Amino acid sequence: MNLDSSDDIIYENLKPGLSEEVVRQISTSNNDPLWMLDIRLKALEVFNSKSMPSWWPDLSRLKLDEIFFFAKPKDTSRNAASWEDVPESIKETFDKLWIPETEKKMLAWVGAQYDSEVVYHSLKKELTDVWVIFEDMSIACQNHEELLKKYFMKAVPITDHKFASLHAAVWSWGTFLYIPKWLKIEEPLQAYFRMNVKAWGQFEHTIIALEDEAEAHYIEWCSAPKYWTLSLHAWCVELYVGSKSKLRYSSVENWSADTYNLNTKRAIVEESGHIDWVGGNMWAGITMLYPCSVLKWNNSSANHLWIAFANNWQIIDAGAKVIHIWENTTSKVVSKSISKWWWKSIYRWYLEIKKSAHNSTASIECDGLIIDTDSSSDTIPYISVEDPSSTVAHEASAGKINEEHLFYLQSRGIGRKEAETMVVNWFLSPIIKELPLEYAAEMNVIIGMELEK
Repeated sequence: MNLDSSDDIIYENLKPGLSEEVVRQISTSNNDPLWMLDIRLKALEVFNSKSMPSWWPDLSRLKLDEIFFFAKPKDTSRNAASWEDVPESIKETFDKLWIPETEKKMLAWVGAQYDSEVVYHSLKKELTDVWVIFEDMSIACQNHEELLKKYFMKAVPITDHKFASLHAAVWSWGTFLYIPKWLKIEEPLQAYFRMNVKAWGQFEHTIIALEDEAEAHYIEWCSAPKYWTLSLHAWCVELYVGSKSKLRYSSVENWSADTYNLNTKRAIVEESGHIDWVGGNMWAGITMLYPCSVLKWNNSSANHLWIAFANNWQIIDAGAKVIHIWENTTSKVVSKSISKWWWKSIYRWYLEIKKSAHNSTASIECDGLIIDTDSSSDTIPYISVEDPSSTVAHEASAGKINEEHLFYLQSRGIGRKEAETMVVNWFLSPIIKELPLEYAAEMNVIIGMELEK
């Protein structure tokens, strides 16, 4: 759901461009402790010293001096604890996304961020009673300083690349989730992020930390209206999976065609821990996203499941990174992409198996489905194996919809467009089925609408 019209929200302190003054303004608005301001200012220095990445898709049209890095709504209720306290204009957007009803039925927590401000925050009491922390990042900086110092920009250093340092300098709000030892949460937890300002830069930060033998499933939805003016989304996600813990991180990024979606996501997985990445990327003008799993200790594992769909000259340059450091680690990557209307899909796979990663196993499967004769799909693997006892399997395919499949469906009275949609949904089903039922249904509807265009 693109939600192409913006929401009627009045903002204050809107000023384009990046400077130390803007960074300090963001820090003051978030009530940062001094140590966080120091990180921001150091990151700004690193950002100014680094050049734009040259191997990525062309980013020359992205003018950072025209981007708004901070936008504060005048009239919204920050951190409303109940649905009744949320402004009506924002409720309407939530209603379109089914969030209130979904929360009532199954979700343990719901949070929402509009631009630089969090507007809604709800956590079930039974989770707070067992010491679960699920707060806005800016609030967590004040209430849980020692935990934040332990995790913030540790998986993704501020020197990682230019947009990681930019993020560290100007991040606003986001999610901090901390699951204590041995606690298993069966209900999904959710956050929703909305980019509502024209020529906006959004930089939410997500930290999820599971202590040993804990389990959780976290879902993030993102959206933006169309303005035909370039916007920037440079998100950072840091996941810390303890020994024998299991985390499923699901992310559906549904941006508009004028958004540059440049994110950094990384997980550190301890002994016998497991991380599932389930991702969907749709309709951003340019997407660059390479979730990374660092299998730090024995028997740790990772699954990366990913789908992409865009059209109208859009580019998705994405993939997965897995670094096997210790023994008996395993990883699996499955990606599915749909190409239509001059869309270019590039899938990069980075695999590194260290000398110490004895008897490790890694596999990757990349499949591209091309709807027309003008689109393209490329796979670019990088594989480094330093341990001879490990096993690696790599498979990639690209092709058009099978006309025999369409003919069979049409011979049963199904129209061609509906038949195409059925074939595409079947193609994507290995990943869509991993989403909760209502999200899978929404994804199928969105895909069907795009195929009809």
